[in-house]
Amino acid sequence: MKFFSQSFLYDDPWSIVSLAFFLRYPNPYAAHVISCDVIDRHQTESGSLLTTRLILKRGALPRWAPQGIISRAESWVIEESEVDPFGKFVRCRTKNLDHVKVMQIEETQLFEQNEEGRTVQTTEAYITSKFGWGMTKRIESHGLARFKTHVQRSRLGVSLILDLIRQARLQPMALGSYISHLHSECSFASTDTPTSSHSSDNTDHAPEEYPSPTTENTWLSKIWGSR
Repeated sequence: MKFFSQSFLYDDPWSIVSLAFFLRYPNPYAAHVISCDVIDRHQTESGSLLTTRLILKRGALPRWAPQGIISRAESWVIEESEVDPFGKFVRCRTKNLDHVKVMQIEETQLFEQNEEGRTVQTTEAYITSKFGWGMTKRIESHGLARFKTHVQRSRLGVSLILDLIRQARLQPMALGSYISHLHSECSFASTDTPTSSHSSDNTDHAPEEYPSPTTENTWLSKIWGSR
C-alpha cells in the first residue's frame, strides 16, 4: 500500500473554490474524463448537501504491464461528497469500482476555509494492489506516480474554472446561464485523450503533457468567444 498526502492554499474564499470544484469537468486538463453524472443528491436535516456522482475515466497502461491485465482501459469511479455551508467545508471521497484487484485508489479531499478567508485543500489517497505475481509493489509505485501527476492536473483544472467564474462576474450573463453554456459548449471528448490501452513509455510512468497556452485559449474562446 502507498499513501499520499498534500495540502494546497487557494486565495479565493471557500464558496467560490467549492463551486469551481464541482464544475471542474469538463476542462482541458481532464481529457481522461469521459463522463460525469449525478446519481443522487439530497439535503440533510442539518443543512448539508450530499451528492453522489458516477465518473467514467480512461487511462493508459505502461508497456511493462502484462497483456490482458484488464479487459478495458476505462474505469468507473464513485464520488461521494458533503457540502456543509455552515461549517464551511467540502469533504469528498472517491474510489474506482472496477479493476480493484489490479489497483484501487481511495481518495479523500477536504476543502475548508481558514481564518484569513482563504481555502485550504487537503488531499489524501491510499493506493493498493492485490495483483500479486511479484508485481504488487511496481503497480502501486506506478499508481502513486500517476496519482501525483493527476493531482497537479486537477488543481490546474480547478484554477482554470476559478478564472472562468471570476470572468463570469464581468460578463452580461447570469451564473446559471453561464454554467449551462459552459457544459453545452465543452464536451468530454478531447483530441488528446489516449486512444490506446497502453502508453508509449518504457519506464514506470510517462511525463504528462499539459495543454499549451494556445490550447487553453482555444478552449476559453468557446466560452467567451473571440476577443
